[in-house]
Amino acid sequence: MSRRRIHDSYEDLYGADRGYKKRRRGGSESNDLEDRLESLVLKVGENTTSTIESNLEGLASVLDGDIQNFKKKVLKLLVECAVNMPEKCTIYSTLVGLLNAKNYNFGGEFVENIVRSFKDSLKNNSWNEARVVLRFIGDLVNCHVVSASSFVQLMGSLLDVTKEDGVPNVRKDWYCYAVMSCLPWVYLNKRPKKHVNMLRIWSTDVPHPQEEYLECLWNQIKKLKHDSWTETIIPRPYLTFDNVLCEALQHNLPPIVPPPHHNACVYPMPWVVYRMFDYTDVTDGHIMPGAHSIERFLVEEHLQQIIDMSATNLMNFVHKNKVPLEYCIVEVIFSLMFHQPKPKYLEVMFGSVFIELSKLSTNTMPLVLAQTTEILYSRIESMHVCAFDRFVSWFAYHLSNFKFSWSWQEWADCLALDPEHPKPKFVREVLQKAMRLSFYERMRDIVPPDFEPLLPEKPEPKFKYAIEKSLLPGQFLSNTLLTKIRNKTTPEDILEILKEPLMSENGEIMEPADICISNPTKIDAFVQTLLYIASKSFSHAFAAITKFISVFKALGETDDGQLQILRSTFDLWSADQQMLTVLIDKMLKTQIIECSSVANWIFSKEMIPEFTKLYIWEILSLTINKMSRHVDRLTRELNEAREKLRTTAATSNSSDDSDGDTEKTEAKPRQSTTTFGGQVPMDVDDNVTEEMVERMEEKLEMAQADQKNLFLIVFQRFIMILSEHLVKCDTDDRPFDTYWYKYTVGRLQQVFLAHHEQVQKYSSTLEGLLFTQDLDIHILEVFHQFLALQKESFIITITFTTFYVQSFLYNKFLTKNIICIMIDIFLTILLWVVGPKLVFYRCSLFHLLPRLCKPLGFLRIITVTILLNHTLPFGDCFVAGYMNIPPYFNVRCTSATIEPTYLAPYGKEPLKYVCYNLIRLHKITPGSFFLLTYSVTDLSHKCEYPSLML
Repeated sequence: MSRRRIHDSYEDLYGADRGYKKRRRGGSESNDLEDRLESLVLKVGENTTSTIESNLEGLASVLDGDIQNFKKKVLKLLVECAVNMPEKCTIYSTLVGLLNAKNYNFGGEFVENIVRSFKDSLKNNSWNEARVVLRFIGDLVNCHVVSASSFVQLMGSLLDVTKEDGVPNVRKDWYCYAVMSCLPWVYLNKRPKKHVNMLRIWSTDVPHPQEEYLECLWNQIKKLKHDSWTETIIPRPYLTFDNVLCEALQHNLPPIVPPPHHNACVYPMPWVVYRMFDYTDVTDGHIMPGAHSIERFLVEEHLQQIIDMSATNLMNFVHKNKVPLEYCIVEVIFSLMFHQPKPKYLEVMFGSVFIELSKLSTNTMPLVLAQTTEILYSRIESMHVCAFDRFVSWFAYHLSNFKFSWSWQEWADCLALDPEHPKPKFVREVLQKAMRLSFYERMRDIVPPDFEPLLPEKPEPKFKYAIEKSLLPGQFLSNTLLTKIRNKTTPEDILEILKEPLMSENGEIMEPADICISNPTKIDAFVQTLLYIASKSFSHAFAAITKFISVFKALGETDDGQLQILRSTFDLWSADQQMLTVLIDKMLKTQIIECSSVANWIFSKEMIPEFTKLYIWEILSLTINKMSRHVDRLTRELNEAREKLRTTAATSNSSDDSDGDTEKTEAKPRQSTTTFGGQVPMDVDDNVTEEMVERMEEKLEMAQADQKNLFLIVFQRFIMILSEHLVKCDTDDRPFDTYWYKYTVGRLQQVFLAHHEQVQKYSSTLEGLLFTQDLDIHILEVFHQFLALQKESFIITITFTTFYVQSFLYNKFLTKNIICIMIDIFLTILLWVVGPKLVFYRCSLFHLLPRLCKPLGFLRIITVTILLNHTLPFGDCFVAGYMNIPPYFNVRCTSATIEPTYLAPYGKEPLKYVCYNLIRLHKITPGSFFLLTYSVTDLSHKCEYPSLML
């Protein structure tokens, strides 16, 4: 009787139909009851006529009454709500607290489930989900579900990750960030922040400082402490039930050990907190929270969590009566749009959300967006080039949805500036992008007449052979091709024409007899003529390329031929950047040109006037992406082939052990539907063999070599043009920090950031061949910032001490140990005297001595020391060579480079080889003593880290 009344009262709260009770009494509609319970749980806390506290109390009673029948369903549902609805974190933690007070066993099972979810998130690299779950577990402490002592132990185990050696900084940063969301800590003082400059949206700290995310959160937590740990944003419904919750029994969290780091772990990239508004920008209404107030962090995080939902949910933000909502939303969306290295969502999504917000809030949102655009435009000179590109794309898209209406005359100041200045460049690129969404005449009509110099050219082909009687070398050939192609001739006929000697209008031969089909004039005449005939639309151009692809490939057999194809395409379509970009993309897809040819063309001298235009970097980006996708596809195919080969071998072995089930066993692999790169599935009937796998490995190695070559070309060209600029400025005694220089350095950073996962694989090669110590520090600094993103680049000191020991003395065990002890004591005292900044890392000398002495004939001792403010992975890595762990490190100095590949032939003794070569290269003689400094990168990132004694 009592239980039914509770149900009835909760139905009244939510306006449920009265048929709910009758269906439940029947017992045959259990699925409907489950759906009803799920609906009640999902909707708790939403707009109702009752208070949230009464809703929670009623829902807790309903769930407790049906807990025995639907325990698994309720447990799963509550965990999913905690993970997927973080904006209701305190609501669901209070609900769990009320259920725990009523049913201690249920509370224990929920804790087990939420802990399991946290562990799974860590193992699956679902970092945002793990952080949300961790915060929910912390809120369970407030609801007396989890004991505070066990939660503190969990925080301690997570913070232990920051003390690990030889792991990426991003791993340490994430665990610190997750803990700092719940508790402050002191890890920040030790963190290297070299990468911050590369991630900044603005190059200056005026008017808003550009803070790294952990540093900003730390300052916000310190401000929270100063404010006596009070904030006004987080709803705390559990305070209403404090007298009930405090009497409930609490649960201890089981031990949670963070999973170890391995190569497959992909951690969130660090970021710089984006700031665009402060209290001076909000003219009326609520006051914008300060940059270091915890309310700013909580509001921004809440908005980021629901940014992928509908615009309606954004405008219904629960704290909208406490902050200037429109300003907060705009700042958060732009922070996501400008996020480095790339936005989490497609850029068009942000534009679509702004459009919907403008429709929902017609009185305020358009004005805030206009104010935002003016602020961004006024600060565009210090904006990072990546953010510049996204700002251009968004503004052009936004204008196209609002009739291209804008007060252009207010930006007339840009007309008097240097064309390379970001302001006129921004207006020019916006009009160019907007023309893609409209047409040329529309662009000409929307801007004032004095903006005509910034208008794009009319997008039409520039066919230089259009005048039939011109004196161009390829005029006669172009006229011939024009007639043949329009008469539907075949590609074979065109090839025959191109193989003939180049003729003039009067019949004279214009080239030597030995000149082949790759004559630049022939290539230019064919490409321009064909693409001009097919210039009506994208479809016409694609059809023409597809039909004459054999001719294109014959003309582009050499690198020079491919460059000429690109030059001719550019000459024809230089006025239509979109058509040029699409055609080059098509040629890459059809393998008419190679990625390296596109890179060489972009950095060629004839492209200097186009170098700072946005479309050039669109082409380079799509070129690198295409190569990366090709390598990734080959890698997947190889892994799947290896797995099939392993499965086939295991199945074969199993069938050999079985007498009667042979046919059944062999039939299983034939049901596989594994595909290679989204292509036709490879049936096991094709019999994957070792030879096939080897061929796939060779193909992958060739693709990786091409990818490495592409990056070498791109970065080498960057270094060449930047170095030339710096030298010229130094010679002319003028400032080097020009707009062109800032733009080019920004593009170099963009290539590093946008393709960091691929570039990281070749960082040691780039460091050894291109980014060497003799390079200008301004260029080298960009590379060092990139290295600091994913791994630590340290300077270590290697102290070589050589002693001559006779062979017969060396073979005496007692003598050997006495000498080792004496040397050990001597070096310890020496390094202690040298300075407290050095830490002596004691290598396993007694084991290393035989390895080093045997091939050299005399004793050599190596002691590794490192800077005090870093962790100690270096000794592990050097001793790892002796401990049979693969040595993935590279020792670089000014006189020689020892690549990891060179260590491979020496098997388990690479340390011996490194020591021998360094001694040989530097002519270390017996009895000598001196210090050498080396830069060591990429240290043992594939190794298990041995625990060595200090």
